[in-house]
Amino acid sequence: MSGASAPASPLQIAPLTVGAWPDFERLFGPRGAYGGCWCMWWRLTRREFEQQQGDGNRRAMKALVEAGVVPGILGYLDGEPVAWCSVAPREQFLALERSRVMARIDDTPVWSIVCFFFGRGARRRGLMRPMIRAAVAHAVRHGGRVVEAYPTLPRDRPLPPVSSFMGVPAAFAAEGFVEVARPSARRVILRHVITDGSA
Repeated sequence: MSGASAPASPLQIAPLTVGAWPDFERLFGPRGAYGGCWCMWWRLTRREFEQQQGDGNRRAMKALVEAGVVPGILGYLDGEPVAWCSVAPREQFLALERSRVMARIDDTPVWSIVCFFFGRGARRRGLMRPMIRAAVAHAVRHGGRVVEAYPTLPRDRPLPPVSSFMGVPAAFAAEGFVEVARPSARRVILRHVITDGSA
């Protein structure tokens, strides 16, 4: 894929499976990353999310993993979980599918990157691009040919974590994503189309 000249990353990558669940819990901590989300924000209706925010979301994510769903990938440094990326076929993200702003732009089957989370000591260390690269590789291994992302467009200052959990446009562009739609003043839809030899 594009970005072959990017520096090598020390990150080790693993899918979130039952065996990696304790690492996911350790990374997300007692607050479940952002306000008890446990990365269920895009997988539920807004009412469902609010009703089970906190431990209910943790149980829901664990149930998915125990059922054999792989909701994303973990990044490790020196054996410690430090990074998370939620990447899966778009149809797994109920709230995304119902979004008017980020509605499907065509009938192409896509994998969607919808969330990043970095442990406190791993932030601002250049790990987003390696996680994007790993997310695309994960999608390709499971038959994905088009990967989408939905980052917020920054204005005149860096985005705070609450606004950048879906990634930043520049990082995706550096990894070969291109803009395919701009459905609002702040939101952009990017795609990475896999071609022979690009992954």
